[in-house]
Amino acid sequence: MKLRPLHDRVVVRRVKEEEKSKGGIIIPDTAKEKPQEGIVVAVGKGARGDDNEIVPMDVKPKDRVLFGKWSGTEVTIDGEELLIMKESDIMGVLEK
Repeated sequence: MKLRPLHDRVVVRRVKEEEKSKGGIIIPDTAKEKPQEGIVVAVGKGARGDDNEIVPMDVKPKDRVLFGKWSGTEVTIDGEELLIMKESDIMGVLEK
């Protein structure tokens, strides 16, 4: 199934968190926090501005982004956990 977000919404797949700490300690699932980093899967066309023109999105699919801890709505599509959030919930794009 394919999901196309509407307006200024973005679909993000969380990046897997490390199973071990930098010191080599294995972190159990109950102690892990959900990562605040993800890969953009799909983007909407953009929000409508005051002049009724569509404002294009700053992010695009395959961008690696940072978002707030409580950002977005979790959904499961075809067994995969994804987040749907507004573009304004994204704090930045990570670049190499």
